[in-house]
Amino acid sequence: MTAATDRPDTPDVGNTAEAIASITDEEIFLSHVGGKLSVELTAPLETKRDLSIAYTPGVALVSRAIAEDQELVNKYTWTERLVVVVSDGSAVLGLGDIGPRASLPVMEGKAALFKKFAGLNSIPLVLDTNDVDEIVETLIRLRPSFGAVNLEDISAPRCFEIEKRVIEALDCPVMHDDQHGTAIVVLAALKGAVRVQKRDLEGLKIVISGAGAAGVACANILLAAGISDVVVLDSKGIVSADRGDLNPVKVELAARTNPRSLSGGAAEALDGADVFLGVSAGKIAHDLVASMAEGSIVFALSNPDPEIHPKDAKKYAAIVATGRSDFANQINNVLAFPGVFRGALDAGARRITENMKLAAAEAILSVVGDDLSADMIVPSPLDPRVAPAVAAAVAAAARADGVA
Repeated sequence: MTAATDRPDTPDVGNTAEAIASITDEEIFLSHVGGKLSVELTAPLETKRDLSIAYTPGVALVSRAIAEDQELVNKYTWTERLVVVVSDGSAVLGLGDIGPRASLPVMEGKAALFKKFAGLNSIPLVLDTNDVDEIVETLIRLRPSFGAVNLEDISAPRCFEIEKRVIEALDCPVMHDDQHGTAIVVLAALKGAVRVQKRDLEGLKIVISGAGAAGVACANILLAAGISDVVVLDSKGIVSADRGDLNPVKVELAARTNPRSLSGGAAEALDGADVFLGVSAGKIAHDLVASMAEGSIVFALSNPDPEIHPKDAKKYAAIVATGRSDFANQINNVLAFPGVFRGALDAGARRITENMKLAAAEAILSVVGDDLSADMIVPSPLDPRVAPAVAAAVAAAARADGVA
């Protein structure tokens, strides 16, 4: 599974930087006409006999059976394997609060990726409210209709409370992908980078630019992986315990990060740091990257414009990654979320645990195998081996954690 010879042959057409750069606005709009999703039938509807089986009167037999035994809904409907992609449109990509309707193309895209890479049915569910109570209550009411919840593009700090409350309220897998999908792939990529450099993960000095959904989740998973020196930057500088302007999420984060009690901004944080992880729209100056430790690692993940252009970052850093598909080392959530939800559903997991996320990161890295290099620290998002490997690892971790 990990050998280079096992990698499927993938045509270069459509995968090159030139092919990506040649995409026109017209081509993008045409591909979205009518949406990117459709519903396909799994039972024939060609004759009156077919109609009698799939609909009335036959369907009443199945409905009566489910009424007598609620668990049969998982066998005789798609509910158990259906993921809802839920958003209020308040933090869409780098576009900000553009509302639920404008978020639909993104949510349809996520649903399409679930089907393509994990074989899971998925539908967008956009809500015309930013109220935390209303969002939670809506999902509680709709629980009989789905088997898992992918929260998406919900602004911080509301996203933390929404995810926590939905997890507590529902007996099914729930994950805010902007947080945990990003964190899982970042950890996989960082593990790949240090293996290339033959370094220890635990001794790294890491600076995270961004204290929103992705930044907080990345800090959490890096700490869980054994890294102790993590410094987080927000728009006002280093998140530290001596600041009086922090919201409750950042206060809690400050208590677990910045072990050297640094103060100031990006210059003070990056001086001698091993890793820069950008998950915000803020730019980083060349001289600050140059001030990092020898053999530094730069993950500039802001899309579409990285915090520092990868060509510039490579002048100073040994390993560079972005969130873009036209440069090496694309850190993309599609490496994580399809397999995570597939594994959780395969195991019948009631929730997604920290160990399941750590297992997902290790599984992503395992696919690279002998191809591991400074320009390939994670597999391609299009590699068909990724989701099955992640799903198997996540399912095993769910059983080990007792949530299956």
